[in-house]
Amino acid sequence: MGQLVAGQWTDEDQRGVDAHGRFVRPDSPWRRWVTTDADAEFPAAAGRYHLYVNVGCPWAYRAVLYRALKGLEDVISMSCTAPGMGREGWTFLDPDSDGASRDDFTGHAHMHQVYSAADGDFTGRVTVPVLWDRERQTIVNNESSEIIRMLNSAFDAWAAHPDIDYYPEPLRPEIDAINERVYAALNNGVYRAGFARSQSAYEAACREVFAELDACEARLSRQRYLVGERITEADWRLFSTLLRFDLAYYPVFRCNLRRLVDYPNLWAYARDLYQQPRVAETVDWDAFKGIYWSRVGMIPLGPDDDWHAPHGR
Repeated sequence: MGQLVAGQWTDEDQRGVDAHGRFVRPDSPWRRWVTTDADAEFPAAAGRYHLYVNVGCPWAYRAVLYRALKGLEDVISMSCTAPGMGREGWTFLDPDSDGASRDDFTGHAHMHQVYSAADGDFTGRVTVPVLWDRERQTIVNNESSEIIRMLNSAFDAWAAHPDIDYYPEPLRPEIDAINERVYAALNNGVYRAGFARSQSAYEAACREVFAELDACEARLSRQRYLVGERITEADWRLFSTLLRFDLAYYPVFRCNLRRLVDYPNLWAYARDLYQQPRVAETVDWDAFKGIYWSRVGMIPLGPDDDWHAPHGR
């Protein structure tokens, strides 16, 4: 996992690990916002913004999902990188098309070229999702949790489903509290287990993952969704991790105390979310496998979980 240094790509592994072997995720550096204010630096507009994503990446998948849920496909264009990383990180090069780029927006070969186009001296990791401004020719934001907040409301004037609000003001304190806990222990916790470089760091992270899964299981035994009887941002952020759990985090990241399908309430809840309108078509199981298993070797056939089974919730 390389990075840019003063605008030049280096393929040295820059994954952050502290002195105790614990994985430390760096903060996203691009944190500007699209708003409904016409005089803002980045005002909302149809056709002005572009998303760079990888549909297999759980962080980028959040943006893919929100774009579909809100009906923004004709408002915000999107480019998808190939499933696995190459020597130059996220790439648009398709091995089945003689090296042609899959990025119809710019024709770039690699995602790091997008970052360099925004800042020729940029130093740091090259991640997705990225929200790009066509007019200013720059990156607006590369933090998934903030991008989905923008997609949730900033583009409602053009959205096919403007009445859907996954971050309603009365529920924001509870949503934020759940997000904070789920992110630390579960969304990022699986990576702290998978990327740990010591036995103690792995075991601590793995136990936190399952403690949070247990807590969510208990919460969902009392109510349909994490914040009551309506779907909120907290559910979609958890859903992105649950989609990948049995396929990747259980076998590849060694989060293998229990599977998602071993949790009656969580498994039914995950199917409930999957079966919501416009969700299933955003899920690409082959892309998921391509990210996590390409570095391991053989791509597995399973797991054969039935996401279409009645959820009963």
